[in-house]
Amino acid sequence: MLDDLDRRILRHMQATPEKSIPDLADAIRVTTSRLTRRLEKLKESGVMRGQCAKVGWHNLGYAVEVSLRVTLDKTQSRAFDDFIAAAREIPEVLEIQTFLGQVDVRLSIIAKDMEHYQEIYRAKVLTMPHIADIEALMLVARIKSDESLPL
Repeated sequence: MLDDLDRRILRHMQATPEKSIPDLADAIRVTTSRLTRRLEKLKESGVMRGQCAKVGWHNLGYAVEVSLRVTLDKTQSRAFDDFIAAAREIPEVLEIQTFLGQVDVRLSIIAKDMEHYQEIYRAKVLTMPHIADIEALMLVARIKSDESLPL
């Protein structure tokens, strides 16, 4: 599916996404027009889903990250749909993951401090539908967080 040029493009895009198209073309040693065509092909195929800015939320005053493992009341037919819709409405929820097993959903929540987290938890999390059980895990350190793929 990917040839060597595609892999080089993706490696460079992952390492230095802020590079301009002409600078990237120079680094990969292709013409700007060829690079542009390849980028369009990678986007159309869904391999490359776009570029984004990574915001350092710590620098914006958020100091706390909590992972909530939620078990839903699965006797309710809309438990997943209703819960996920409610979770999406909470701006401090950075990530929503669903699982098979005892834990159904994991939410990653950020807050400015523990008092702010308690406000979010009491006013927003506990009001979400179909919760049977919640376990909170306070993040101490992020050891590895790498979204780059080995290409």
